[in-house]
Parts: sequence; structure tokens; C-alpha cells
Amino acid sequence: MIYNLAEWLETSYDIPLMGLFKYITFRAGLAIVLSLIVSMLFGGKIIAELRALQVGETVRDLGLDGQKKKEGTPTMGGIMIILSILVPCLLLADLSNVYVLLMVLATVWMGAIGFIDDYIKVFKKNKEGLSGWFKVIGQIVLGLIVAITMLASDDVVVRLSYEEAVANDYEIVKQVDLVEDGATVQYAYVKSTLTNIPFLKNKRFSYDQVLFFLGDN
Repeated sequence: MIYNLAEWLETSYDIPLMGLFKYITFRAGLAIVLSLIVSMLFGGKIIAELRALQVGETVRDLGLDGQKKKEGTPTMGGIMIILSILVPCLLLADLSNVYVLLMVLATVWMGAIGFIDDYIKVFKKNKEGLSGWFKVIGQIVLGLIVAITMLASDDVVVRLSYEEAVANDYEIVKQVDLVEDGATVQYAYVKSTLTNIPFLKNKRFSYDQVLFFLGDN
């Protein structure tokens, strides 16, 4: 929201410093600070409220030393963590970015599964919580939603050199020219079975190596 507001203010009124919000590093740093503030402001209140509602762990007596120390520890504390993630994200992230939207969906989805599990344990007094099958099915459905979105969206692409894209006959979504070391280099954003391996520069893995049985498509 703040990202879009800053973009509008810079474009419409040329207000100084609004251009800082274009930079991911600036917004990421601001998000870290905001996340800390949210957890500090609301963390204690949430824990106190959970204690007041007697939303706490119950521990079976197994005769172990110190096991009763966990008795009464507030559960559902994940609400605080989710707030600390979602508030900075919704305020500072580019909400038109498909990766951000998928991250928000996954966070809320998995948070909802955890909440239902805790709710059953605490309020329904069922120590087993949500059935394991429901948890697995919920994660599989989320995985399918993410996978289908990444497959269908033109915003989910891999950047390659233009020559490599043409040589491998990849579907080119967009072509750009970038200046590197004083020379213009052609890049292509392509739809493919390639995925970048995090933290390793220029390392990619192709899913067709494990999905060869599906054929060319």
C-alpha cells in the first residue's frame, strides 16, 4: 500500500524521497524494522490475552522431570508471527508481484491450518488436533495452487541470454537489452522448466530431468 502510494506521489507530484521505495533493499530494511515494531507492540498484548482466555498447553503426566513447566504456555502464538510478516508485507511490498501474492497466500493458508489445529486442541479439548490427513491434503492443495499459478503466469519467468533462449527454443515472454561493463547484452525472459537454485550464481535446475515421462509438453 505504501509502495503504491509512494509511486503515485512521485509520479504525480514529484515529492522528494518517494523514489526510495522503488528499491527492494530499502523496503526490505524498512520491513524488518516494522516487523520488529509490530511484534514488540502487539506481542505482549496477544500473549496476555491468550493467558486471560486460558489458551494454554495441557501436558500429559508422563512422570518426566520438568514436563509440567510447559503447562499453561500460551498456544496460538503464531498469530503474532503472522502479523509480523503480513503487516510489513502488505504495506511495503509490490502487491502486483505474483511472487509476493503467492507468499501471502501460502502464509495465510498454512497459518489457517495451524490455527484450526490449535483451536481443536484448546477449545475442543482434543489433544490430537486436526487430522493428519487434513493437514497433508491442505498442503497438497496449496502446492497445486502455487504450481499451477507459476506455470500459467507470464510473470513467472527465468532470465537467460538471448542466444541460449533461442538455441533451446524456449518460449520468450520478453526481451531486454542491459548494459554490462560498458557493453549491451541481450537477455530473454522465458517460460521453461528451468528454476534458479537459490544462493548459487548462474546455477539452474530443469524439472524435465525428473518429469521426462510426461513427454515434450
